[in-house]
Amino acid sequence: MEYANYIARCIEIARRGEYYVAPNPMVGALLVRNSDGQIVAEGWHEKYGEAHAEVNCFRNAETLSTVNFQHSTLFVSLEPCSHYGKTPPCAKLIIEKGVGKVVVGMLDPNPLVAGKGVQMLRDAGIEVVVGVMEKECRELNKRFLCLYEKNRPYVILKWAQTADGFVDIHRDVQSTKEHLNGALAISTPETKKLVHKMRAENMAIMVGTRTVLLDNPRLLNTHWEGRNPIRVTIDRHNVIPQNARILSDETETIVYRDRTDWPFITSDLAKRNIHSILVEGGPTLLNHILETGIWDEIHVEVAPELVIGEGVPAPKIVLPTDFEEIDGHRLYTLKA
Repeated sequence: MEYANYIARCIEIARRGEYYVAPNPMVGALLVRNSDGQIVAEGWHEKYGEAHAEVNCFRNAETLSTVNFQHSTLFVSLEPCSHYGKTPPCAKLIIEKGVGKVVVGMLDPNPLVAGKGVQMLRDAGIEVVVGVMEKECRELNKRFLCLYEKNRPYVILKWAQTADGFVDIHRDVQSTKEHLNGALAISTPETKKLVHKMRAENMAIMVGTRTVLLDNPRLLNTHWEGRNPIRVTIDRHNVIPQNARILSDETETIVYRDRTDWPFITSDLAKRNIHSILVEGGPTLLNHILETGIWDEIHVEVAPELVIGEGVPAPKIVLPTDFEEIDGHRLYTLKA
């Protein structure tokens, strides 16, 4: 029985819950008949607060009268939980079903689990194999892991710039209010969709005070499936008007006023159980974050045909040589 192939399938089906399970991890599970290696049932964590992958897998298996749990192996991308949360412990359910063997992609870093699920299974006499395709399982839940291993959200910085390195023309708040200066249009309709995909993938989205005053953004996810992210901004001098669209009741908004340094913000977001944040702010906010070194990914869109000569400079980073091209624009990705 090739363990890696089955865990790869667990990872594949786990992604079906990508936009709906946060702050929980994405998890996939499948039940395999030992006699012939046939997958007889699959399940994944579909929505936060609802049944875990193992539960859904068992429910699907129980529709088949021929399933023998004792002579089957359960594959799951993340260690089964061992505690009572919004749902009962999956490890307890596995024991009750009489599964003979369990193969786990990786241990759960949540201190409420952290090896306890595996130990519960072993104490019940179930053979457990741990660490199959662990690297791939970690990549699947890099946001969840960052929260528990680094005590902060997974941080993604994103901006679009011209070929000569500017993110916008020079604008001031007053002229923007008078509709004299709109933002420089850099992104294409297709690359804008990718931004909304990133909003769906992350629990929170952040911009700085100046972006709120200049652009009055809603920061919602309107062009991709999934939930709206929690909106985050800074208002140290209490200048954001009460009618700003970021303060609407369409989704939650967190405003930092007294403490606005990035280490504090990431620590506070972690306490709120927010496992990821996409920062779409202007250069002032982005450069502050870059200076702290507290970030995990940077995504830069470059419009290679757009040159403006002067404007608001983009953060100074060295772009990699490889890139993805969409609508003639170059999309660069850097990882810390």
